Amino acid sequence: MRFRVDEIASVIQQEIEQYESRIDVREVGRVLEVGDGIARVYGLSGVMSGEMVEFENGASGVAFNLEENSLGVIILGDWLEIQEGDEVRSTGQLLSVPVGEAVLGRVIDPLGNPLDGLGPVRTTARRLVESPAPGVAERQPVKEPLQTGIKAIDSMTPIGRGQRELIIGDRKTGKTSICIDTIINQKGTDVKCFYVAIGQKESNVAYLIDVLRRFGAMEYTTVIVAGASDPAPLQYIAPYAGCAMAEYFMYKGGHALVIYDDLLRQAQAYRQLSLLMRRPPGREAYPGDIFYCHSRLLERAAKLSDELGGGSLTALPIVETLEGEVAAYIPTNLISITDGQIYLQPDLFFAGQRPAMNVGISVSRVGGKAQIPAMKKVAGGLRLDLAAFRELEAFTQLRTELDAVTQARLERGYRMTELLKQGLFQPMHVTDQVLVLYAGTHGWLDKYPVSEVSRWEKEFLEFIRQSKDSIWQRITETQDLDDETEKQLIEAFREFDQQFQEKLSASAIRV
Repeated sequence: MRFRVDEIASVIQQEIEQYESRIDVREVGRVLEVGDGIARVYGLSGVMSGEMVEFENGASGVAFNLEENSLGVIILGDWLEIQEGDEVRSTGQLLSVPVGEAVLGRVIDPLGNPLDGLGPVRTTARRLVESPAPGVAERQPVKEPLQTGIKAIDSMTPIGRGQRELIIGDRKTGKTSICIDTIINQKGTDVKCFYVAIGQKESNVAYLIDVLRRFGAMEYTTVIVAGASDPAPLQYIAPYAGCAMAEYFMYKGGHALVIYDDLLRQAQAYRQLSLLMRRPPGREAYPGDIFYCHSRLLERAAKLSDELGGGSLTALPIVETLEGEVAAYIPTNLISITDGQIYLQPDLFFAGQRPAMNVGISVSRVGGKAQIPAMKKVAGGLRLDLAAFRELEAFTQLRTELDAVTQARLERGYRMTELLKQGLFQPMHVTDQVLVLYAGTHGWLDKYPVSEVSRWEKEFLEFIRQSKDSIWQRITETQDLDDETEKQLIEAFREFDQQFQEKLSASAIRV
């Protein structure tokens, strides 16, 4: 075997030319103690707050407490395999998550790891979990509606793109159901949806994902899960991770909706971490910066200025109350941060009013600006009328004799209350809402029994689609109710009224 000297020399020369010296310069520390999802580390004096660190077994953590002689780290993942004395290395990077079109339709954890068995999330784009909210000059007023498909909300507490509307109520009053309906109603629009489940039972999350798949909503939805069995650090960072994924679309000029279910669980996880880190406790043992924890998250929801693309991020935070205590610490914090709240009352829920929205306490601080002109005309005074009806109804329980005008107001209130009831996973097109609310507020239902209201609504919408589709199309296109359209609508009411009365008479004769 002969060696070719020139060939060997050329290979060596090529290797020398391509040689790059790589020196891995990173701080290395040691674990002093570990437990309950946190570790105390010695030797990482140059680490930044919020910087990622890497443990010997491959687990990652985030620098949480910077102390004089040690570093408090929250461990993202299984902390049971980390031992005292293990090596810890700094990474020089802040915590980030994968973003982009690739995350849509996926079920992932707060770090972007897949939970749906469909393989890794294939995207190179990443975004920092913690990023500053847009400034005042970078925003514009909220004026574009985000339709939830729920009559009671779209008519009385409308939500606009870029708004933050708190959904508050006791457990099992329909808070999550409102959010699912809202996600389903975004089908066919350009809104990308992100549902963040914090501390939820995994069976509940699996049911929610099944519902979204059944209605074809998973195509444009990402579900971020930090379940009840997940460690507190993951529950704490979950809403920030979901917000970062949604922000990607906002800064690209698109529209996104993010739901935090619920922020009370996140606050409890943050309290657990803070107490383990021996941070000073405040009211109810929450740390002093619990308000900032939520405000820096919710302020990232915005409607960006046209110069920045005009994108929007709408936030629907959920908070659970105990026995209707809206004046508790975390709920009052969130009420003061958000642009309004939808309060769900257990009494109304158990009385069959779904959604169980208390009209008196619920409010949207954006108001009619987040409604189409047709809805604004139809539902302008509806909230005040219903609030007055509730007071009047409570007064009549004293068995006082009522005059004819008061009795008529009560009867209409009963019918409007019945009309605002809506089944689960049945979001309604905004034009259909305008039509039925017009009928209710203008007295077209007053002559019928309350038990026939839902039947009237169903048959009237079928009648409009089959016989008067031009009216429906005109309202949908113009988003307004002009005089000519209103005349045609009144004629349609008269025609259907005659047909419906004949049906009622025929069914009464058969009985």
